[in-house]
Amino acid sequence: MDEQAPVVIGYDDSDFSREALRKGLWLAGKLGARARVVRAWTISNAPRPASWEPGYVPPVEDFAAAVRDELQAQVAPLLADHPDVEVSLEVPHGAAGRELIKASVGAQIVVVGTRGLGGFSGLLLGSVSDQVVEHAACDVLVVRRPDGDQAPPRSMKLDRAIEP
Repeated sequence: MDEQAPVVIGYDDSDFSREALRKGLWLAGKLGARARVVRAWTISNAPRPASWEPGYVPPVEDFAAAVRDELQAQVAPLLADHPDVEVSLEVPHGAAGRELIKASVGAQIVVVGTRGLGGFSGLLLGSVSDQVVEHAACDVLVVRRPDGDQAPPRSMKLDRAIEP
């Protein structure tokens, strides 16, 4: 593993991704690595750019700038807690799973939350984190929230389900 390789952190402003950002920045600080915060987006989940108006679809670059501005505002308080970590903010246009897998190439580790903003509440692991775990080019840390249940209600206690 290249000790100079970055820590990649997936972020979508969900509670889970905020916890992943905290843990990823902490880890980058401990490793002396830089951090790459990745917020993938599509037109359907991007904020409206300032150039938007009825009947006019702004260019992709305007959407990317709006996503970057929103990301910068969302993560600023958490980045302030880690002034020793060099951080880059990246806003690739594309599906989150695919873009995080691309970002994993050359990384020490990818840090993601168990779930994001989208998806189905019945899943134990979000589809993006599942894709990254299965296909990343490096190790993946899936971060849980520090409080509250991580999974949907269960009809059977887990210990009973795995005992022979």
